[in-house]
Amino acid sequence: MTTSLDCTNTSPTAATDRSRPTPRIKLTRRRLMILHSDAQAGERLLADALGAVDRDALHGILKQLLKASVIEQKPNEANLAFMISMMKSIAPRDSVEAMLVAQMVSVHVAAMRSACRLAFTDNLQQQEGITRALTRLARTFAAQIDALGRHRSNGERAITVQNVSVQDGGSAIVGNVTQHGSVIVAEARPIDAAANAEAATGRDRPGGKDEPCIEPWIEPCMENGTVA
Repeated sequence: MTTSLDCTNTSPTAATDRSRPTPRIKLTRRRLMILHSDAQAGERLLADALGAVDRDALHGILKQLLKASVIEQKPNEANLAFMISMMKSIAPRDSVEAMLVAQMVSVHVAAMRSACRLAFTDNLQQQEGITRALTRLARTFAAQIDALGRHRSNGERAITVQNVSVQDGGSAIVGNVTQHGSVIVAEARPIDAAANAEAATGRDRPGGKDEPCIEPWIEPCMENGTVA
């Protein structure tokens, strides 16, 4: 049984179980269809995989992925299935992540298309242009990964201090220090400089102890022996 997408209904479809198989998508000349024995269950499973909160969000993301899956000016069913699978594996948790992850898989697909074209061209000028495009896409993808990580950590950045020097009259903190914005929280006890100097001298003495391709296959990249 199949169900065609209908954007007039906005009933919630998002679920919480991502372990169940995601329904396949069937492309026809005029419609995009979700293949599942139960129409509503199929939409719920697909919405859960893509992080969509309701049917409107689900239909919108599917249509955007469909356009990004195009090969030779036609939507590609295998490409679309790959993009949906990648989104499911990243598991967007809210609408912001759903949009960002959709962009990430689209940029990845575009980058691999550029890599495929680069592999099949011997023209130096074309190689330079494709290399620039591939580099920009790769940098964009890396920035998107960083943005997703910041969003999931609420914008907090981890700061690790490896070496600390304490001068005479100063003090140090021994323990874990976590920085959140402008607030520093420490789990520590103060140590004065004299104790620190004594510990360093003990290590210096003898006997002292030290601290431890967009295309599903490579062939579609070529048309009549030339780069697609």
